[in-house]
Amino acid sequence: MTPALLSLSALLTASVLAAPAAGAAPHDARPAGVPAGWERVAGDDLTHITGASDRPQSLPGAARSAAAPADESGPVAINSVRNGKFTAAEVNYPAPNTGALRARSAQVGGAWESFAFEWDEASDTYAIKSLANNRYVAVEKNFTGQAQNTLRARSTTAGGWERFEVYHNEDLNLYALRSTLNNLFVAMENSYTGSLQYTLRARSADVTGSWEQFDLYNIVG
Repeated sequence: MTPALLSLSALLTASVLAAPAAGAAPHDARPAGVPAGWERVAGDDLTHITGASDRPQSLPGAARSAAAPADESGPVAINSVRNGKFTAAEVNYPAPNTGALRARSAQVGGAWESFAFEWDEASDTYAIKSLANNRYVAVEKNFTGQAQNTLRARSTTAGGWERFEVYHNEDLNLYALRSTLNNLFVAMENSYTGSLQYTLRARSADVTGSWEQFDLYNIVG
């Protein structure tokens, strides 16, 4: 079977956002700094997305598929709107940047670009796990300079550094990720150079444009 990407945006727009899960955070509960039009995506909204989409894309190379357990999604690819590239976990980077997330892949070639979004009912947040090294993505709040708040797949458990809110804009059919550690949105650093070019950082107070906008795809096939 030829691997493919299924747009979560199209599936959410078609069915899921109209019926929030019982007990989940209401979609219109936007904290300060969240612009109008961006609504919280609760656990059942993401985990129950299966089946066909009207926006399939061929996905050459090795990719994974899996049934989604009750508390997490199947493999997901994160595509930056800013540069059209898929996010990879740089597991071969030397310390201290091992596992840094960068939107640098033209296609999903395997586990490097594959992530699981795990829902936590108690905190109404997601933990994001890289399937390249089975580590949770943390926000490096204590890093300094341009590396501050870099997203890195480096944690074996999910605590406060590893918690995110997911927002969806129905009009744009796009997503934004917000760290609950510093209450800032994740941006893709398109203008960086060197090893951290296209790195993902939780550093924006608002969703100001394509830097903070992403498309999420289920990896199937």
